[in-house]
Amino acid sequence: MTEPAGPIRVLLADDEAMIRAGVRLILRHAEGIEVVAEAPDGRRAAELAAAHHPDVVLLDIRMPVCDGLAAIAPLLALDPAPRVVMLSTFGDDDNVVRALREGAAGFLLKDEGPQELISAVRAAAAGDAVLSPGVTGAVISRMLTAGEPHAAGGAADDRIARLTGREREVLAMLGEGLSNQDIAARLGIGTGTVKTHVGAILDKTGTTSRVQAALLAHRAGLAP
Repeated sequence: MTEPAGPIRVLLADDEAMIRAGVRLILRHAEGIEVVAEAPDGRRAAELAAAHHPDVVLLDIRMPVCDGLAAIAPLLALDPAPRVVMLSTFGDDDNVVRALREGAAGFLLKDEGPQELISAVRAAAAGDAVLSPGVTGAVISRMLTAGEPHAAGGAADDRIARLTGREREVLAMLGEGLSNQDIAARLGIGTGTVKTHVGAILDKTGTTSRVQAALLAHRAGLAP
């Protein structure tokens, strides 16, 4: 995914005006991020997204008229499609897994701090998956237990056999739910290099998303 050339355009959807105001205030003071529209429900979010072409949609789950989960499909049907990050007060495993299956780029708890929110917007715009640390482990465990479908290609050990040592390191960190920026900081390399490694991992292992790669990391014993 190509990063936005200008400011990251954000659409915020939440039925609570106070929540919208708080998120808007945080993002207003973040360099390179612009809130272009706000919506009180999922249906209005889809309408405004079609008009304003946001790069990222921050989407509450529990809203009237059309909830956030139901709004994912119409948002992703837009051309170009925004990256959708779910916002919730609750780290409910069922909602997180459903959101990811529907194509959401991530899931962020509302009790995360301002910097985490800003980082999540930037990560989503850059093509990263975004999962609050508080739900990452539970979601991966839930998807593994449920036998989440993954690309064919043999046993986990066979599928990672072609990876270089550094690619295995990066895959293990994907299994921890780390963003490209976090991986780059831990390894002391550039985010562009991390993106190259992630692309190679997806290609070599036959996975199609960071979430699938994270599941593979767990199946192969690379991630705790």
